[in-house]
Amino acid sequence: MSRTSVLKHFLRKKVRRDFLAGLLVLVPVGLTIVVVRWIISVMDGLLVRMLPLKWQPEQLLGFHVPGLGIVLTVLLIFFTGLLATNYFGYKLVKASEQLVCRIPLVKGIYSLFKQVTDTVFSSDRQGFRKVVLIEYPRKGIWSIGFVTGASEGELQRITNRRVINVFMPTTPNPTSGYYILVPEEDAQVLGMSVEEAFKLIVSGGMVSPPDRLKGIPVTGSAASHFPQAGEEL
Repeated sequence: MSRTSVLKHFLRKKVRRDFLAGLLVLVPVGLTIVVVRWIISVMDGLLVRMLPLKWQPEQLLGFHVPGLGIVLTVLLIFFTGLLATNYFGYKLVKASEQLVCRIPLVKGIYSLFKQVTDTVFSSDRQGFRKVVLIEYPRKGIWSIGFVTGASEGELQRITNRRVINVFMPTTPNPTSGYYILVPEEDAQVLGMSVEEAFKLIVSGGMVSPPDRLKGIPVTGSAASHFPQAGEEL
């Protein structure tokens, strides 16, 4: 091979390598900027447009203020929480909930979102606190799931075994998935956090978290990791 051919081959490989390196840097940055701008645009459209025309920033300042919707959202959440944590505000919130729950169609929708919100944001919540590995959808095939609590009542009585509630997310959209009941001895608790598990699922296994339980013997049962009903997970 001539010196010219060697030089062309070297330059071709270098250009390809540098181009791919540039993509690895710019693609995440570019997608992050696009998503953040979209969120800001949506929040501005939802909240700023709800203000009376004379109070909108374009009318007061003469120009658009990007990100004002997010600021208003944070302030709205803060002042709503401030109102709900005092006596009169708490009574007002309860009265509003009772009124909403008297409306037939709205009652079911509100109750669903209320239960989900209480589960996710409550300080004593049992949901999405553990990442487990189970054999699903059949023996010999393993899947990652999120423990949402220990089953109670009729479900626990009929199964004759202590079962836990597990949400099985789908890839690459982990917000959709399946709810299954798993005997707790069949669920192996993982050392990764919920956030790390979400990254692993969204990436289709390309982003693997570190092995925090390396060197710890793996047992065939995870029963000791899950609380009894009413205990903290």
